[in-house]
Amino acid sequence: MRLPAGVLCGAAGAAWRENFPLRGRDVARWFPGHMAKGLKKMQSSLKLVDCIIEVHDARIPLSGRNPLFQETLGLKPHLLILNKMDLADLTEQQKIMQRLEGQGLKNVIFTNCVKDENVKQIVPVVTELIGSSYRYHRGEVCERPLMFLLDTPGVLAPRIESVETGLKLALCGTVLDHLVGEETMADYLLYTLNKHQCFRYVQHYGLGSACDDIEHVLKSVAVKLRKTHKVKVLTGTGDVNVVQPNYPMAARDFLQTFRRGLLGPVMLDLDILQGPPPGRD
Repeated sequence: MRLPAGVLCGAAGAAWRENFPLRGRDVARWFPGHMAKGLKKMQSSLKLVDCIIEVHDARIPLSGRNPLFQETLGLKPHLLILNKMDLADLTEQQKIMQRLEGQGLKNVIFTNCVKDENVKQIVPVVTELIGSSYRYHRGEVCERPLMFLLDTPGVLAPRIESVETGLKLALCGTVLDHLVGEETMADYLLYTLNKHQCFRYVQHYGLGSACDDIEHVLKSVAVKLRKTHKVKVLTGTGDVNVVQPNYPMAARDFLQTFRRGLLGPVMLDLDILQGPPPGRD
């Protein structure tokens, strides 16, 4: 989507935040208790499967992956599916593959389940992985193919490695919004969009220019969507009803608009991909 020249020029010359304030956020409570139970159940089920299919969000191909799969990588055939590729900016796809290969992952498929893009590649790859595994030389791997799927609920790693990783997971809907705070998430989203020069939100919400002030952006969103509420203010002459922007509803719309892909494809792990590979200074 082409933005007006004035918007682009103003955005190019703007001074965006160089970092996002992460102190004072309790990332430990973002891991729901039921996930610990699900993780134990998943571990006990691994002995029943011949191939592990790990599904992860393509917008965060490196962040938040469960280390359980790393531990079992040498024991079971393993396929990583990076879904929602239509919502991800895959300009750095080659770097993504290089980083994943450095982690021992050679079998990776990018998919878009909404349009069945690349989905038909999954069964042939799984069949080949099982058939070529030295542990699974069987007379018949599948019949047309005959396969059984053991599904497990989405389970995060028991310990989110950093607050920023937690925020990325939250933007992708992996962590419940209310645990993190929708306005905090909206602020991190705005910070990320500006940092990556993704300014489609400007035209989507009819803003005059790109902005790094989340309060100003949410106020504009609330006014555009007519999301306001009355608040009683105590004055010297009594209570007065004042109309104020509904910031929580504006933040919710901002997040949902991003998740629907209406703000353009985004790679939330771009900072990792542009940094040095692990083990290098």
